[in-house]
Order: sequence, then structure tokens, then C-alpha cells
Amino acid sequence: MTPESLQNLLTTVMPYGKYKGRPIADLPGHYLNWFAREGFPPGELGRLLALMQEIDHNGLSALLEPLRKEP
Repeated sequence: MTPESLQNLLTTVMPYGKYKGRPIADLPGHYLNWFAREGFPPGELGRLLALMQEIDHNGLSALLEPLRKEP
């Protein structure tokens, strides 16, 4: 996990599905858990979804709050 990865969680949007257009950091936990069970997509999107699922699962979403407040 790098600072850039955390920033990417806020700026990368879900490109498809029920939550299309929503930033990865704002995806609901049940959706992230579904990916964890069924398999994350390949590439950068899958890596970011897995990272967000881990953050959410461990109750660490507050780590992203300071980044949300940056200009």
C-alpha cells in the first residue's frame, strides 16, 4: 500500500455494474465482500478493489478521511 494507492481509491471510479461511476472508496462493504468471495477483476481495478475491501473489512476507512479533505 502506497500513498498513491490510497489516493487512487478516492479518484478511480467503478467502471461497470450496480455502482458504476462511484469512487472505489465509496463502494459498500457488501459489494467489496462479494468481489472477495467471487474473485477480483484483473489489473489495477482488481488491486484497488482488494485494497479497499481489506481497509473496509478491518475498519480502517478513517485512513482515507484526511485525503478527502485535500484540495
